[in-house]
Amino acid sequence: MTAINWAALNAAAKAASEQAYAPYSQFPVGVAIQAESGKIYAGCNVENASYGGTVCAERNAIAAAVVAGERKFAALLVYTPQSKLTPPCGICRQVIAEFFTPDAPIASSNHLGQQQSWSLQQLLPDAFTPTYLAASEKISKDS
Repeated sequence: MTAINWAALNAAAKAASEQAYAPYSQFPVGVAIQAESGKIYAGCNVENASYGGTVCAERNAIAAAVVAGERKFAALLVYTPQSKLTPPCGICRQVIAEFFTPDAPIASSNHLGQQQSWSLQQLLPDAFTPTYLAASEKISKDS
């Protein structure tokens, strides 16, 4: 199991949030993911006047890692410069489920230094992914 470097994830996610393109929502988001290889990849949200063209930070970070050849991830951290801790949105949870195991830690942090974590299973208990469903069944049997 890969040791999670939360400090590095937080720093990378915060730096990514500063690059966010969020002229419509004024809600910059940065995400950092740690691959099982130990490498960290970041992404930010990129909005579009045609809202359906907006891409969330989580999906941008995963795409950057996939382009680099990664397919398995150990942890994800969402950073927003607001007081409320923000987990990934619904569509991002589904995309995360494609590459993360059900017990993978998904965290949120903010400018106040607060952090909260959930497992992917807690955020998306019935993901629509064959790999995830198989792993979820294994966790249930082991519990």
